[in-house]
Amino acid sequence: MKAQIDARAAVDPAAKIGDGCIIGAFAVIGPEVEIGEGCRVDAHALVQGSTRIGPRNQIFPFASIGTAPQDLGYRGEDTRLEIGSDNTFREFVTINRGTVKGGGVTRIGSQNLFMAYCHVAHDCQIGDRVVMANAATLAGHVIVEDDAILGGLSAVHQFARVGAHAILGGGTMAPLDIPPYMMAAGNHAQLHGINVRGLSRRGFSKEQVHTLKRAYRLLFRSGKLLEEAMEELLREGPDIPEITRLLDFIRSSKRGITRP
Repeated sequence: MKAQIDARAAVDPAAKIGDGCIIGAFAVIGPEVEIGEGCRVDAHALVQGSTRIGPRNQIFPFASIGTAPQDLGYRGEDTRLEIGSDNTFREFVTINRGTVKGGGVTRIGSQNLFMAYCHVAHDCQIGDRVVMANAATLAGHVIVEDDAILGGLSAVHQFARVGAHAILGGGTMAPLDIPPYMMAAGNHAQLHGINVRGLSRRGFSKEQVHTLKRAYRLLFRSGKLLEEAMEELLREGPDIPEITRLLDFIRSSKRGITRP
């Protein structure tokens, strides 16, 4: 099935539009854009720059995808935006390309939901099945791992990370890394335990949730030094994947870990 392009859309002849795509009225698509099959770009949406979009993505009206980074050091270099499949970008979402100093690529995985007015800045790396609620904002170089949820009006500082299955409450300001599986809220963010409901919805067993609860208490509520608590936790559960992921995340932190 050929792409359906509204006569009022401005699609550069050099753009690559996949089969089955629907391009709405007054949408603007630049010459370096590649859009996979089955995508929908609604009226007045903008897709530009060196942007590659996988199949079955939906871009709602007035979204701005692949624009230049909001970085004072950017001098028009050829940087990219790469998007996987089955993502939804709601109204007025803005996604910027990367910068040379940040690796040159902003990368978004698959099956993510970006609600209205979300912003993803240059060089961010977003995994799969992430939900960013209305007006959630990522500064440059942020990493958001799989299955994380960012509440409305939340913001993550540049170079910070949000771990897998973590959840940020609405209005959260996160200057430091949010460990996997955790709930965080506040300005500045503080941890409020394990994301029990989210883990249950994702199929984690009661035993896995109990293990993570105990790890949280040991790491953050026992009064022990973090390094000491991590060593004890590793001795008790060296082969538990969730514990391994949690400890690896903490060890690799450069900005520091959010705490209760």
